[in-house]
Amino acid sequence: MFNKGNMTGMLKQAREIQKKIEDVQSELEDLVVEADSGGGMVKVVSNGKQEILDLTIDPEALKEEKELLEDLIISAVNKALTQSQEESQNRMNAVTGNMLGGMKMPGM
Repeated sequence: MFNKGNMTGMLKQAREIQKKIEDVQSELEDLVVEADSGGGMVKVVSNGKQEILDLTIDPEALKEEKELLEDLIISAVNKALTQSQEESQNRMNAVTGNMLGGMKMPGM
């Protein structure tokens, strides 16, 4: 038999979780993650939305071969994005009680 009270409670809970998710998504814009490569020759700053906010290249790195500098940049960017994604996922799992089962959400 259909229980209207249960349905109302579930809908209320779903709205609360949705609000918490929206709050976390807003907070992720303020999350700042820093990563580097080459012993700090290349530094990257990213936010929780996996957007690159800053890229700094030490002048000494410019003396290196082009291919090495490109590898250092790629490495630093990938580290920053990975750290950002992991922290975003951790925060989302905390809100959802890991109901998503570790499922990776695009943009999270």
